[in-house]
Amino acid sequence: MKAIGYSHSRPIDAADALLDIQLPEPVPGPRDLLVEVRAISVNPVDTKVRQRAEPPAGEYKVLGWDAAGVVRAVGSEVSLFRPGDKVFYAGDLTRAGSNAELQVVDERIVGAMPQSLDFAQAAALPLTSITAWELLFERLQIAEGAASAGQSLLIVGAAGGVGSILTQLARCLTSATVIGTASRADTQEWVRNLGAHHVIDHSKPLSEELKRIGIGEVTHVASLTHTDAHLEQIVASLRPQGRLALIDDPASLNVGLLKQKSLSLHWEFMYTRSMFQTDDMIEQHKLLNRVSNLIDEGVLRTTLGEHFGRIDAANLRRAHALLESGTAKGKIVLEGF
Repeated sequence: MKAIGYSHSRPIDAADALLDIQLPEPVPGPRDLLVEVRAISVNPVDTKVRQRAEPPAGEYKVLGWDAAGVVRAVGSEVSLFRPGDKVFYAGDLTRAGSNAELQVVDERIVGAMPQSLDFAQAAALPLTSITAWELLFERLQIAEGAASAGQSLLIVGAAGGVGSILTQLARCLTSATVIGTASRADTQEWVRNLGAHHVIDHSKPLSEELKRIGIGEVTHVASLTHTDAHLEQIVASLRPQGRLALIDDPASLNVGLLKQKSLSLHWEFMYTRSMFQTDDMIEQHKLLNRVSNLIDEGVLRTTLGEHFGRIDAANLRRAHALLESGTAKGKIVLEGF
């Protein structure tokens, strides 16, 4: 089968940073689906793994943790899907990724693809939807509906992949006031169109920007990028006993700043369930199905930002480069081999 992989960790401008390769077709295990990949999207985790994880000598590593496709075959214990079903999923960090014509993935972390979307539009959603959902409802523990009235959520980096779906989930499913941050005119407009009540500029002090729009403190913060750089302002902006959740990987974090206000700190890592085969793995199947239904009902919309063409090494190198530049808006999608 066709795939895109690498044998050595290289800067993205190196000719062999990502290569078009041929690999044997994978064989599904008992709980696995064998999926014919039709479209993928690219995430920061792809660039991080490429930079940090070199495969064993003589082997290739295949990246990709967002896909939409069609089930070709199922394992002996599969009960949720059957061949011919259209599915979308983010996959498992410990297994081969979706930058290949065929992929095996555990059915418990797969959802039914939204009927109203094409493969490219659907591929933009799984990883960010799972991350945003778990961050919002499980880590920050903001409740759906009227129970969250009076609460406020500051999303630092709201124009990115996770921010784009988190903004929608918070606005559409909760009663919290949603404040997104973006530093450019085009990304600020993007966040407004996603439903944020307010948009502020994270290149300026967050606490001052909040006061500018008439908000003194917030109850919750979702920090999606550069948490270490924003931490002092995040603490200043949080109400005592507030909650901070993050998804990025700061080299260091002065958690002592949180003590005086009794702030709680939560990390969201959407691969935890699949990596540790937790008893509640199937929750990701359920939430992807919920997102799929919300898309088809018109409550949520795809966060596809740019379509980079077919799935090959050259286009994936362009996608990685854009992500590494920090200027991407929404999700970068590739489609077809």
